[in-house]
Amino acid sequence: MTVQPEGRPTPGADPATPGEASAPEKRKISAGRNLPVAIAVGVSLGAVIVLILVFAPHVWILLASAAIGIAQWEVVKRFRQSGVDLELWPMLIGGQAIMWLSWPWGTKGVLLAFVATVVVCLVWRLLHHGPSAPGPTQFTRDSSVTVFILAWIPLLASFGAMLVLPTNHGPQRVAALIILVVCSDVGGYASGVLFGRHPMVPAISPKKSWEGFAGSLVVGTVGAVLVLQFLFDVQPLWGLLLGPVVVFTATLGDLLESQVKRDLGIKDMGTLLPGHGGIMDRLDSLLPSAVVVWTVLSALLHS
Repeated sequence: MTVQPEGRPTPGADPATPGEASAPEKRKISAGRNLPVAIAVGVSLGAVIVLILVFAPHVWILLASAAIGIAQWEVVKRFRQSGVDLELWPMLIGGQAIMWLSWPWGTKGVLLAFVATVVVCLVWRLLHHGPSAPGPTQFTRDSSVTVFILAWIPLLASFGAMLVLPTNHGPQRVAALIILVVCSDVGGYASGVLFGRHPMVPAISPKKSWEGFAGSLVVGTVGAVLVLQFLFDVQPLWGLLLGPVVVFTATLGDLLESQVKRDLGIKDMGTLLPGHGGIMDRLDSLLPSAVVVWTVLSALLHS
């Protein structure tokens, strides 16, 4: 990775992520991270989630909301460092409203909170210096980034929060999302490190390989078949369909964050999780996948 004199990665440089292989060189690469630390942090987070789902399932909404708040703060901070003027507190408060209104009112509450937050942020950005002050500069750019972040993080995350709400299979639904994304990540990581030769999308993520993507498809599909069979007693055929779709959305989420970080010229969104980066660096694959898992399981389980 090319480094500027002040230590920040050059725009266009991208960190290693699971399932990636170096480009344009066709050679095997190492993991590109402190693997023991990353595993320890991942196992610790997994243990906390398991305990919550077993003993206090609805605390999942609190945990998810806290994670989303931190992720929003990380992303807003990075954009502000790049010169984009964003209103932090309206976005944070609105993001929490999007998450929490999913509990009593489901998707209707999510949509209402999202629209209200967008309107409040636009008005705040327009008038926060007072009605007689000069108008804001770069209003369209800053407002577009605001809507993008609200849709990218709390809106998508609300579907992950809603997974736990049904009285039947609530904890299992959350577990299914996490297991499927982990299967995709682990399969892609192992296959990419062992066999990665051909870059997948070098313009966005130079080290992501087609071999890693193939590993994600295999492990993710097998995981989906087993999860649906043993957690929900659903026919394996649905796993053959759900697995590849989750692999696609998880990969898309990873690429999306890679492009955002490329635009901002940074390696990680944050530093809170050793070996992983920030909270947002762990949520990138989960966010779009949560929408798919919520939609499919809601249809299959009629809840």
